[in-house]
Amino acid sequence: MVTVADLREQDEPITMLTAYDAPTAELVDEAGIDSVLVGDSLGNAMLGYDSTIPVTMDDVARATAAVARAVDEALVISDLPFLSYGVDPAESVANAGRLLKEAGAQAVKIESGPHTVELTERLTQVGIPVMAHLGLTPQHVHGIGGYARQGTTEEQAAEILDLAEAHQEAGAFGLVMEHVPREVGAAVTEALEIPVIGIGAGPDTDGQVLVVNDAVGLSPSVPSFARAFGDVRGEMRDAIEAYRDAVVEGTFPDDDHSHSEGLDL
Repeated sequence: MVTVADLREQDEPITMLTAYDAPTAELVDEAGIDSVLVGDSLGNAMLGYDSTIPVTMDDVARATAAVARAVDEALVISDLPFLSYGVDPAESVANAGRLLKEAGAQAVKIESGPHTVELTERLTQVGIPVMAHLGLTPQHVHGIGGYARQGTTEEQAAEILDLAEAHQEAGAFGLVMEHVPREVGAAVTEALEIPVIGIGAGPDTDGQVLVVNDAVGLSPSVPSFARAFGDVRGEMRDAIEAYRDAVVEGTFPDDDHSHSEGLDL
């Protein structure tokens, strides 16, 4: 089984995908992906929300437990959703601990800022591994005015680098860097000893993460920095339409899909 220590020491690029249910997690694990992220992106990807803001601790805990039951090898990392941390320190620790103790995660991810440095240190002290997250942080979508690329000025890039170093010093075992110029992704990766996992941060990070719906082609559209490596949406549509047609035409169920006991009724 992949551990936090394994990711820190891994020489080849780190692979990470999100998953929110057992069947998907099983496929991701069988494919040899290093880490499964139970992201609060489940709000957009699975629950029909327009953002991650409405996602609750119960939502994430339930999805994490399903994923953890299906995974044998990959490291399971779980997101702390909006307002489950950063308000009350004791509640923050309790929520993070719940994802490990009850749901089966092996680490948590926190959308980070100046306010999460001390929390990262505290969680690490009590045995909860923390992956930081800088750049575009979707839980702050209302404050930053949308999903625009971050770190586009030298001042912003320097702030991101300072925060990345502060979270490394606080004990974070890794960092997700989202939707920043490739120069920022490269500079942060060069500056840190912990692995940097990019999503829209260019090719020079230590690894990559995508939302699984985007990667397999299930999303109706993908962000500019993502890529669909399949067409699951099209395959599902074709299968559903074929099922509908077979029922309407009376070709399903046929003899091969029906069972008879020869009853004389």
